[in-house]
Amino acid sequence: MKAILALEDGTLFHGQTFTGGGSAGGEVIFNTGMTGYQEVLTDPSYTGQMVCMTYPHIGNYGINPDDVESAKIRVAGFIVKECCKTPSNWRSTMTLPDYLVSQGITGIEGIDTRALTRHLRLYGAMRGYISTDVSDPRQAVELAKGLPSMEGLGLAKDVSCDAPFIWTRNGIKPATIVDGAYAWPGNGPRLVVFDMGIKWNIMRLLSAQGFDLLMVPHTTTVDQVRRLGPDAVFLSPGPGDPAALPDLVATTARLAEDYPLAGICLGHQLLGLALGGRTYKLKFGHHGLNHPVKDLETGRIEISSQNHGFCVDIESLSNVELTHVNLNDGTLEGFAHKKKPVIAIQYHPEAAPGPHDSRYFFTRFRNLVRRETGK
Repeated sequence: MKAILALEDGTLFHGQTFTGGGSAGGEVIFNTGMTGYQEVLTDPSYTGQMVCMTYPHIGNYGINPDDVESAKIRVAGFIVKECCKTPSNWRSTMTLPDYLVSQGITGIEGIDTRALTRHLRLYGAMRGYISTDVSDPRQAVELAKGLPSMEGLGLAKDVSCDAPFIWTRNGIKPATIVDGAYAWPGNGPRLVVFDMGIKWNIMRLLSAQGFDLLMVPHTTTVDQVRRLGPDAVFLSPGPGDPAALPDLVATTARLAEDYPLAGICLGHQLLGLALGGRTYKLKFGHHGLNHPVKDLETGRIEISSQNHGFCVDIESLSNVELTHVNLNDGTLEGFAHKKKPVIAIQYHPEAAPGPHDSRYFFTRFRNLVRRETGK
C-alpha cells in the first residue's frame, strides 16, 4: 500500500507501508544501529518519535519475547529502507510487520533512508507525518506542522509507572507499600529508582550489583522517598525535554543533599539542571550503537549506545568534574559532583542493544554507595 512521509519543512518521501493502512506522527530521528531494532522499538525514550533506521535491511532476525526493553512498543512510527518479512533465527517467534501490526504501529519502507538521514543531519530532527490516507501531500505537511514540538514537551508522565513495583527474574510485580513504608526483602543496599521510562536491562544490571530495587513513579516526593527508607536513589532514562519537568528537577536537587545519587540519560539531564546547569536541544540527537566516548578518568575510549535529543551545557555547570566527553562533537557525556556522592552519564551503559563497553558504570555506582553507606 502506497504511503507518504511528509516533514514539516515540506520535504516528501514516497514509499509503502508494511503494516497496512494507517497514519502516524512524531519527531523524525535516525538510529545508526545495524541491529537491535527490537530494543529500539520498546525503548521508552523513543516515545513521541518516529525512528528511521540507517541500516538498509531491518527485520531479518525477527522478534522474540526475551529482547524487549519495556512492556510494549514505544516508537510513534518506524521507517526502514527494506523490511524483511521472512526472518531466519532460531529465537524468532514473530515477524517485524506482525509485531508492529499487533500494537497498531505504522511502518513505512521503500524510501531513501540515506537521503532522509542526510536531510535530518543538515536541517535537524523535525516533525513528520506518515499516512496512507492523505491524497494531498500539502495536507500531510500541515499535519506534521500541527504536531507538538519536542522542546518544552514533558513526556515522563506517559511512560512512568502508576504505582511502585519491583523487578524479579520473572518480570515486574507490584510492590506492597503500607502507610508509605516498604518492607525491603533483600539484604543489599536499598535503592529507590525513579521510573521516567526505565529499560528492563537497567533493572537487571542494578540487581546484579546486589541492590535491593524499588521502582517508583516520577511524581514521588522527597518526603515519600524518606518514608521508604532507601540507602541511595537512581534516576532512569526517559523521553522528552528535561526542562519541562521543573517539579522533578526540584525533587532531584533535594535528594542530592541526602542520598548517593546516579542518573542515566534523562536522569543525567535532571541532575545537571538540579545542580544549576542548563540543557539544550541537539540538532539531530545521538541515536545508535557506535558513538565514541572518552572516559576522562581512565583515558579509555569506549563505543557506546546512545539515545537522546537533549544535552547538558558543559559551560553551565560548576562544582562538578567532567568524567565523559563525546568524541564526535565534544558534548558532555558524564559528570561527578566534587563534594556530593553524585554521578551521571548521558549515554546508555545498560547497552540494550550493545555494546557492553560502559557497563562498569553500575559497578562505579555500587562502589560509591558502599563508600557512603558501608553497605
